[in-house]
Amino acid sequence: MQRMTALFSAALLATGLMAGTAYAQAQDPAQDPMATQQAPAQDFSDQQLQQFADASQEIAVISQEYTQRLQEAEDEAAQQEVRAEANDRMIEVVEDSGLDVDTFNAIGQSIQQDPEMMQRVQEMAGQS
Repeated sequence: MQRMTALFSAALLATGLMAGTAYAQAQDPAQDPMATQQAPAQDFSDQQLQQFADASQEIAVISQEYTQRLQEAEDEAAQQEVRAEANDRMIEVVEDSGLDVDTFNAIGQSIQQDPEMMQRVQEMAGQS
């Protein structure tokens, strides 16, 4: 379940990543006490960042598709089924990109903390 939550969060991040840098620009570490408690950003290779960018674009599409299906689900059981199916597809996309889910999520967390890294990933996404 934790893996599903993390990947769903990554999907939301991916959707936001493709939409722009508003989130990164809105975060001001001086005003966010949690920002100083987060782990420092890791170094990722350009290849890993490109894999993340490519996977994020696919995950954003999946997220939009399943968000609509989730809203149309009639009850909690149907919503759980939609979430599980979406999660499986997102995991497949991440693994097909050459990354493991943990690395994908770590990059996602790092770009939230590092506007320059986010900019690099956005540029990579725009070129692919």
